[in-house]
Amino acid sequence: MLIECALNGGRTRSEHPGVPCTPQELADSAREAVSAGAGAAHFHVRNRDGHESLEAEDVARAVEAVRAAIPGTPFGVSTGTWIVPDAKARHEKVAQWKVLPPFASINFNEEGGVALAELLLSRGVGIEAGVGSAQAVEAFVASGTANRCIRVMFESEQQDLRVALDVVERLEKVLDRAGVKIPRLLHGLNGTAWDLIDAAVKRGYDTRIGFEDTLLLPNGAQAASNVALVTEAVKRAGRSRTAS
Repeated sequence: MLIECALNGGRTRSEHPGVPCTPQELADSAREAVSAGAGAAHFHVRNRDGHESLEAEDVARAVEAVRAAIPGTPFGVSTGTWIVPDAKARHEKVAQWKVLPPFASINFNEEGGVALAELLLSRGVGIEAGVGSAQAVEAFVASGTANRCIRVMFESEQQDLRVALDVVERLEKVLDRAGVKIPRLLHGLNGTAWDLIDAAVKRGYDTRIGFEDTLLLPNGAQAASNVALVTEAVKRAGRSRTAS
């Protein structure tokens, strides 16, 4: 079972002083997470002012630092449309990347997502496909890229666990009918982060944890770092497998 560490997301230092932003901070956090049992890392690149970025120079600095810190471990970057809201401009910025990550995450409900996936696949970058709604999973299945991606992520943002699991079940059915066979990753957000790790284990899926998904440990205490979250996720996954 893969446990991916989502190092930062859109979190700010005002939310938690340990959120990694600079290339060196991302590298250090990724190294610690992998040492604790993470098998992959995901992060949102930041510019020198701390804002999310898709600029080639910013991506290169972050990718080079993380690659040096966790050689041989796959990692990816976000391409979320909120970083560059104009689909054409986003595509052009990604096309300018000279230093490429092993994979990139693409939300298939976003305008230009399919074209961006095709661009990155053509350059040898793996695609981690994010689907959190019927619109997203249907676009993903129709894209022609589904079985060429490295995995699909179920990203239900609903904070009611029962509702979140209902969403996941609907997404699963669409993928099953379409014959999409790639690995599946299930993770939650904030209040569902830990319970959806349990659900991922029961389904035999990969999962994810990190500051992007939650700042809290299962007991409600603030996590000191990404490594604390990964350490707890590894223990929790082991307990869930034993219980099932």
